[in-house]
Amino acid sequence: MGNSYAGQLKTTRFEEVLHNSIEASLRSNNLVPRPIFSQLYLEAEQQLSSLEAGSRADNEEEEEEEEEEEGSESSSPPVSYQVKPPPEGCCTTDGFCQAGKDLRLVSISNEHIEVPSGFLLVGAKSPNLPDHLLVCAVDKRFLPDDNGRNALLGFSGNCVGCGKKGFCYFTEFSNHINLKLTTQPKKQKHLKYYLVRNAQGALTKGSVICWKGAEFRGRQSSTSSCSSTLFQLPESSGLSGSTSSEPLPPANPSAPAGTQQTAAAVDHIPSTAAFSSAVYNGKESPKQQMMKNNLSALTRPSVLGTLTNSGPPKKRHKGWSPESPSSTETWNLQLNPQASNRIKNDGGSLSSLPHSSLVGPASSPMVGSGEPVSVPDNLLKICKAKPVIFKGHGNFPYLCGNINDVIVSPLLYTCYRNSQSLSRVYEQYGASTIQPISEEMQLLLTVYYLVQLAADQVPLIEDLEQIFMRSWRESHLCEIRQYQQAVPQPFPQLPSPIAPVTSAQLPWLAGLAASSCNDSVHIIECSYSLAEGLSEMFKLLMEGKLTKTNYVVIICASRNRAIDSCIVITGKYQARVLSESMLSPSDYQKEVNYQLVTGKVETLGSFFSTLCPEGDIDLLLEKFYQENQGHISSSLSASVNKPTAVNGAGTAVCTSYEIERHQIRPFQLAVAQKLLSHICSIADSSTQNLDLGSFEKIDFLICVPPSEVTYQQTLFHLWHSGILLELGLEKEHLTKQRVEQYVMKLDAEAQIKFKIFLQNSMQNPHTLFVLIHDHAHWDLMSAMHSLYPQTELSTGLVDRLLNCREVKEAPNIVTLHVTSFPYALQTQHTHISPYNEIHWPSSYSNGVDLYHENKKYFGLSEFIESTLSGHSIPLLRYDSSFEAMVMALGKRFPRLHSAVIRTFVLIQHYSAAMMAVCGLSQMKNYTSVETLEITQNLINSSRQCPSGHGLMVVLRIPCIPLAAVAYERLYNVRERLALEDNFEIILGNPNSGITIGKHFVEQLKIWQKIEDVDWRPQTYLELEGLPCILIFSGMDPQGESLPRSLRYCDLRLINSSSLVRTSLEQELGLAAYFVSSEIHTEKPVVNDVLESDPEKLSSTDNEDEEIATEGSTSEKRSPMKRERSRSHDSASSSLSSKASTFCTESSPPQALSNSTEETTNNYERQKQKVDKGAQTTISKHLPPVTEQLDMKQNIKSTQVSITSSSSPPFSSSSSSSAPTHNSFILQTSQCSMTKASKQPPIVFLPKLVYDIITSTDSSGLPKSSSLLPYHSVMWASSFRPLMSKMMTCTEQSLYYRQWTVPKPIHMDYNNRNEGRMDTFHPRRLLLSGPPQIGKTGAYLQFLSILSRMLIRLTEVDVYDEEEININIKEESDQYYHQPGDMWPDLESFKKMPFDYTIHDPKYEDASLICSKLQTIDSEDRSVSRRQEDMYTCRQTTRMRLSKYAAYNTYHHCEQCHQYMGFNPRYQIYESTLHAFAFSYSMLGEEIQLHFIIPKSKEHHFVFSQPGRQLESMRLPLVTDKSEDYIKSPTFTPTTGRHEHGLFNLYHAMDGASHLHVLVVKEYEMAIYKKYWPNHIMLVLPSIFNSAGVGAAHFLIKELSYHNLELERNRQEELGIKPQDIWPFIVISDDSCVMWNAVEVDCSGDRKSDYTWTERNVSLKQILQHIEATPNVTHYALIGMRKWSSKTNSAEIKEPFSCCHVHDFIMLNVDLTQNVQYNQNRFTCDDVDFNLRVHSAGLLICRFNHFSVMKKQIAVGGQRSFHIKSKVSDNPVSISPAQYICAPDSKHTFLAAPAQLLLEKYLQYHSHRFFPLSLKNYSHPVLSVDCYLNLGPQIAVCYVSSRPHSLNISSSGLTFSGLLLYLCDSFVVASFLKKFHFLKGATLCVICQDRNSLRQTVVRLELEDEWQFRLRDEFQTANAKEDRPLFFLTGRHI
Repeated sequence: MGNSYAGQLKTTRFEEVLHNSIEASLRSNNLVPRPIFSQLYLEAEQQLSSLEAGSRADNEEEEEEEEEEEGSESSSPPVSYQVKPPPEGCCTTDGFCQAGKDLRLVSISNEHIEVPSGFLLVGAKSPNLPDHLLVCAVDKRFLPDDNGRNALLGFSGNCVGCGKKGFCYFTEFSNHINLKLTTQPKKQKHLKYYLVRNAQGALTKGSVICWKGAEFRGRQSSTSSCSSTLFQLPESSGLSGSTSSEPLPPANPSAPAGTQQTAAAVDHIPSTAAFSSAVYNGKESPKQQMMKNNLSALTRPSVLGTLTNSGPPKKRHKGWSPESPSSTETWNLQLNPQASNRIKNDGGSLSSLPHSSLVGPASSPMVGSGEPVSVPDNLLKICKAKPVIFKGHGNFPYLCGNINDVIVSPLLYTCYRNSQSLSRVYEQYGASTIQPISEEMQLLLTVYYLVQLAADQVPLIEDLEQIFMRSWRESHLCEIRQYQQAVPQPFPQLPSPIAPVTSAQLPWLAGLAASSCNDSVHIIECSYSLAEGLSEMFKLLMEGKLTKTNYVVIICASRNRAIDSCIVITGKYQARVLSESMLSPSDYQKEVNYQLVTGKVETLGSFFSTLCPEGDIDLLLEKFYQENQGHISSSLSASVNKPTAVNGAGTAVCTSYEIERHQIRPFQLAVAQKLLSHICSIADSSTQNLDLGSFEKIDFLICVPPSEVTYQQTLFHLWHSGILLELGLEKEHLTKQRVEQYVMKLDAEAQIKFKIFLQNSMQNPHTLFVLIHDHAHWDLMSAMHSLYPQTELSTGLVDRLLNCREVKEAPNIVTLHVTSFPYALQTQHTHISPYNEIHWPSSYSNGVDLYHENKKYFGLSEFIESTLSGHSIPLLRYDSSFEAMVMALGKRFPRLHSAVIRTFVLIQHYSAAMMAVCGLSQMKNYTSVETLEITQNLINSSRQCPSGHGLMVVLRIPCIPLAAVAYERLYNVRERLALEDNFEIILGNPNSGITIGKHFVEQLKIWQKIEDVDWRPQTYLELEGLPCILIFSGMDPQGESLPRSLRYCDLRLINSSSLVRTSLEQELGLAAYFVSSEIHTEKPVVNDVLESDPEKLSSTDNEDEEIATEGSTSEKRSPMKRERSRSHDSASSSLSSKASTFCTESSPPQALSNSTEETTNNYERQKQKVDKGAQTTISKHLPPVTEQLDMKQNIKSTQVSITSSSSPPFSSSSSSSAPTHNSFILQTSQCSMTKASKQPPIVFLPKLVYDIITSTDSSGLPKSSSLLPYHSVMWASSFRPLMSKMMTCTEQSLYYRQWTVPKPIHMDYNNRNEGRMDTFHPRRLLLSGPPQIGKTGAYLQFLSILSRMLIRLTEVDVYDEEEININIKEESDQYYHQPGDMWPDLESFKKMPFDYTIHDPKYEDASLICSKLQTIDSEDRSVSRRQEDMYTCRQTTRMRLSKYAAYNTYHHCEQCHQYMGFNPRYQIYESTLHAFAFSYSMLGEEIQLHFIIPKSKEHHFVFSQPGRQLESMRLPLVTDKSEDYIKSPTFTPTTGRHEHGLFNLYHAMDGASHLHVLVVKEYEMAIYKKYWPNHIMLVLPSIFNSAGVGAAHFLIKELSYHNLELERNRQEELGIKPQDIWPFIVISDDSCVMWNAVEVDCSGDRKSDYTWTERNVSLKQILQHIEATPNVTHYALIGMRKWSSKTNSAEIKEPFSCCHVHDFIMLNVDLTQNVQYNQNRFTCDDVDFNLRVHSAGLLICRFNHFSVMKKQIAVGGQRSFHIKSKVSDNPVSISPAQYICAPDSKHTFLAAPAQLLLEKYLQYHSHRFFPLSLKNYSHPVLSVDCYLNLGPQIAVCYVSSRPHSLNISSSGLTFSGLLLYLCDSFVVASFLKKFHFLKGATLCVICQDRNSLRQTVVRLELEDEWQFRLRDEFQTANAKEDRPLFFLTGRHI
């Protein structure tokens, strides 16, 4: 009896339905219950309806079924339910029972509850308390098992509140616990959760009670499922109890109305949206191309309208009207009858079905009119395929009978419905009048589409969606245009009428369209319902009348109602592909395994044995083995057994074998640097997510998939990279066990290693841990949705480990995902910010080679390019004869899975090919040309190389059981043919290592020079040169790399029916390859001697003629191109290529020497020979043997002459390999492995995949790129724009981020927050790059440079220069202090002479200061550096920062957060601006300064009480002593260094309290305040914006003296003497980074003996030491040495010096009251000031035991002054000679301060003013009251005009020049007349203006001794408004 859903009645099921029916009728007032058999008949529909109950837009966790919903779903009146009134006086409060006891879980979770034996605690949901569960005790016999079955009808429960027992009716119980229901009380509806005790003993919510069908009831997100690519049965269809316990997600409110789920829960639907699983239409007819014209992609918003909520009823015993359309679709699955017993215990898990059928009505109006349609018996047997029925529009009838032989799918229906919602995109722009495409037009377009499909193509729903969209847009183009910015490109009119199609016209138009397709599309028109059309279709199928028909379109159209339609796929090939595509990967494996285990494949084997006319192949093999035993092995393996070293007789050896060592290519370095810059940008961002400054070292863990080969391969890379030693993680003697600590296989043992990693990260907060997730697309399963509980434990492991809370929250763990296929990590819910993605860079940009690499990468695009016309032999091929045989067998064995058939056919082909190569030539007819080529080249490869190197052939068999069958069969055939020493067969299983024969291990050890006895190859890379067939199994490759000897990649057995972009590209990624790019130049063909056997077997190995590497640069790099017109079939291409004649130009000898190794064994083709004279001969026929031998000699002599200077050539002695099959194999033939490594491998694909890869969609991209990116994601919308060919990797990522969403099984599914940015993890990065391109090397290099950068962050470049002018220093035997003295003795110090000479190396270019008559070697100072070299050429050394260093703004640590003002708990961002004015007579006006004082620093200042005016800065007393306080305020003038200035003195001061003031220019105030919010700023007046450092020093000193006076006055009132106020300030450069102290040990025997050490100390220690100096207030200036690594004992023997001090000084503002800094100065202002202080008779003391290190800072400071033209903005460099000009000239004025121009001019061109002074050090220039740098080749003598000043004795000195700079009234004529000048000495007077210049000449009576000329007057090159300086020069008379 034809029950299409339940299959057969079961007794228990019948009883249950009967009981329910009786119960419903007893309880019902006015509704006649539905008949029992209707319930049984519609049982599957109940599963469907519960599946469909999903697309609801509310966000509650549970779905409550309200009465009004039920009413709306039924055409009958609703059931009214009257609650009995409660007994009087009882409690009616929600959450309490009628006895008043609290039942809420939150209240009683910790109470002890007695549970009787056999009872369970469960949680009930009350509609009035949606957030609470009520605790009940229920007899577990009345609760379901894990499969939702076997619950007894009825109820038995107790109240846990009052303890009342024995409730026998749930109605009674619900009243007692006050559920207050308005609907029929049902335990299934209100008992929701089991309750369990957690570890703390508290009662908590457990798993969901799995009522029958409840596992389908969860809500689904309402994004569309119909927009994928294939119908595969989803991975998540395994719905066991464990999955149902997770509440499904709420609907996505932004999804379009038409895009609700097509099937069950999100993960229970087919994940693809095509008619076809894997077939993409490679060849397009003109009609199809018309429909697929380029159209500008719609830029559509992501919100596409509103959500509908129609759906079938949720009550099992109610019907609903056919008119209510459902929002969701599904199908039911029928068990394969043979397998029903096998999977009975799988709990109804959909994924466990070995062969699922999709049956039954697939839409909501399932209660259609008309009789059910009976599926005829023996349908599969007669049709040889299961028809696939796509429901279209309207009602669909029931199917009954032999429903196992048909498959029903709803995807086309969903596609139709979604296309109706397309117009909603535009409605929000106001285009509400636009109508959606009509149903009639949809169907007609579908017919047009099917008509133009070729016989070997399968329909694809993406194509149909695009057609609908284009059709709709074209018909409404004018209306749309105004709502769009981009105007769509025009395209040809679709073949559809302009007028709307009516339902009456539709069948006629469809028939007309189908009339041209030779009956491949058959139209059936019905009058009443689809049932009659389906019946007719089944009848035609049974009668064999549809043998030529691939598609049957059934249309039921009448005037009065909407059309009904469906499309049936009847083509055997199309139906098989589509049905197999509905299997999930696990189902696919199970089905294949089932067929192997049950022996179903034996019929296939017996069929093969009948093919061979000579009898069974095994018998032939046995016969061959007996006849040839011991004979063939010697000849075939002769080359294998040859000696492998050059011996005395000159036996040849292959010298081309080399294993590539670890080396970093330019690309890898570039990627590593990009990764580093991303890490730095995370650290630099204001979010404080990564504090790089706090890390001292790097540690890491690399996670790899559980493939043993990948694991060993990663260990190999890690070992050879040396990274562990470089990072300091391991010591020199590295063991493999130690390396294994850093690589983790994601298998069952991973958790232990990962736990250690987490513990290390917690224990080492100052180590940055990098967690590298390699092959990151491999396992993205959600840990909560473990789909395959029956499979390996590793599923969901990535989610459990890498997404755990500890990793997410650890501030010292950075996660780096590395993958070739990042698409699954680029969804709407991804954890990775788009800014944290790093893509492998392109090698070419606008035709420019960005990175010079000596190798060219061959990836997917290059493989595709090789198939285009005009290129060399295609690298991608398919095997037409193999495909034809598979198709024929598929029809013969319809019940066998095509993977089984394909595998057995291919094994047969390989077996036959091996036999044919070994001499059984009759077997050539039982293999294909392609397989024969592979086998022949494999077997012959080792014979062409003297050392026995050969080729690798990869045979990819994803299904592990099939791979085992193939291995066993090929192994046996090889043994029978005695080829066991010729090549190896390796079974590559991801879960185990590599096993190869002992003979081949020995060979590899010889080739690789390995002496370890126990060595075995552990990676495929170590199989370099081994002739072998590698059977590569496993559903997905897991990152294994293949060696360069790979020649053929046979992918003919990949699962082509269930493809997504990732799986397809990773299969092709196996063949990705690096080819040496040198061979791009010219390709001469030398030594190409043919094997002359006319019966040679191979016809297609001529790909060796050309090295197929032209890729993207073929046009410019390869002179040889071939125009070819051919099909893509490799057999036909090989035939067409035979007709080609080759010719090359003569080549240079070097090229020839390369190509002498390129002998090939190609047959039956035209060749060219290049002889010694580089003549080219083209032979039309095969030359006779004698001619060949002639040429052989000729070529040999050529070779010897060419290669004599390079490595030893192959020996030309007699051949040691015996000729076999009349072939000549020359001694000089090239090693096949070498040949293979110079050209990419050849890839054989299934025809389906080949068509997908090589065809393009309308965007110009390969069709594979429009596939669904990954099986656990789905499209957010069907109607998305196509990808563009011009998209960069970044744009492609953004495309996937917008248009894909993860399914619930994906680990990112729950990563959703309201604020989008919150979902990105700040320390997670994604590196993507093509397969095999070198990502491992790149990330290992990244670790290396990251480690170096962290070390670099803890290091600093400090100036390390010896003191200059040491030879001029007075060598005195007198020492004023002992080496160990801590402080200077004042009286001794006063006796020390002042050393005028500058010793600071930064003044190497400065003029020497003479103190007496000195003879200086003129050579010493003749070399001057260029201006720009001043900063770049100074010597530096790299020092590790100590704990007492000063830092810039990039330093962050917890200790100094508060100091820096970045701690949000302290409101110290607040600061106030205070004006501070004082008058200064020299400037002639009042000076107004501004202080910015943070709140936290106000205690350093005194404010007036009423108005809070700033009065003074507090100063301590001389007598104050405190360990934690620095008395001297520190002033740091700075410009241009807001980021890089070292103003963070927290660590330098060792936490001591100190006052630090930054002195900044007004225009820089804001930026400094931003970076240093907690620092006091002293803002200079705006007139000093362009001033130099002299102005800052001047104002600091004057302000400090003024403040000293104010403090003396203030504290005098407190009774403190003025001289007791601390008078010192510190003036520090902004580049002082560390301070050092010398410790002297004077414990030697003699007083003069001492040893010393220098160590880093805190600035606090140094300042406190200096401040504690006895009589400290008697010193005017105190400084310290500049640090140098070259400091010698002599320099510190005298602990104190009286000399110049620089960079870091303590200034006594009291003593120096009358000595000022020159506020105009830019350079040397400290030298100038030192000389003034000394001449005033004040003491300058340098502590030689202290030194300051200065950091090299490349920005700011003096470099911030740029001298440029005032007229033009062009940055033309202006030489210093142009800095001055004649007054009133038309010289170009410069935009720079006059003083700067003067100083720079004098530094470089002062010899023009003082020609006699040049290198005349014994006659210096006399400089009065100032020191100006006149350049290193001129010496100066400083004198002060002040009365009572200390000056050098000038008697005996004759000066070569006189410099008067802005001289004041102290300079008088009598003063100048004391000095003597050489005749012809020159004078230079510098004044502010021309008037004062003349006045000075007159006042000083200069004309008495000096001669002036009018032309000797100059000015700085400033405009008048910039107040130039004027100077006059004269000659001494």
